[in-house]
Amino acid sequence: MDIGKVNVRISALPLAAFAFFLLVVIASVVITGDMSILLWGVPTLVFLLIIPAALNYMSQTQYIDLVPVYEREAKEYRIRMINENLLNKPVKIKGVVERASFKYLNRPQFLVADRTGEISVKMFTSPQEDINKDDVVEVLGMVIHRFVAVGEPVINCVSIRKIEAEKKK
Repeated sequence: MDIGKVNVRISALPLAAFAFFLLVVIASVVITGDMSILLWGVPTLVFLLIIPAALNYMSQTQYIDLVPVYEREAKEYRIRMINENLLNKPVKIKGVVERASFKYLNRPQFLVADRTGEISVKMFTSPQEDINKDDVVEVLGMVIHRFVAVGEPVINCVSIRKIEAEKKK
């Protein structure tokens, strides 16, 4: 669902919760015959969809606002050049997605590789495009530790978008 320039996505987990509780409400009404269950059931079901959509919209809006800043400030690096000296600095990388995980939670993680190495790319909202394994992408983000203060460098992604593979000459 698009709201302005924001592509709002509700992940599979809230949709599964919605479906489960929809079945619970329907079963409760059918078994008991008590229609008053709908007084709390329907609003609850609506909120089970609205709240994740609103949170995703807010996250997406903040990330969209950050993209121009990162495009202006980020320097392009080969993956093997990303190390602890670049912590908290904006970077741009290009590579191929070798693995995409946790997309169903709207907190996707990608393993992006170029000819020099590979790095984990984490997002805390869903990307604007559907990114899958073997897509050639450009990533804008900030280098952080995998864990709060320790671990290897990873990229906290602000934007990941598909690009055309460079043509061989």
